Amino acid sequence: MTVQLRKITVSLPSHLLEYADRRASQSQVSRSQVISAALADAEAQELARLAAEGYRFYAGEALEFAEASARATAESFGVASEGDADGRQTW
Repeated sequence: MTVQLRKITVSLPSHLLEYADRRASQSQVSRSQVISAALADAEAQELARLAAEGYRFYAGEALEFAEASARATAESFGVASEGDADGRQTW
């Protein structure tokens, strides 16, 4: 995969510029590569957070669907349910 690079001008506080330069020197890469890596890490963290948020949302929906399906199936077979300690229905 070919990545298209574009030149930009970025203004940074002096302490962040110094940090980027130290990291670049230690890693033997360019300042641009240090900044690119930092942004790629931030993007990956955001995507992971959004994915986890989505999984939690859909897990809740799946649980609700499973409970409703279990109730409907039990009712269609005339099976009585009883509540657990939390008051939730158990089948």
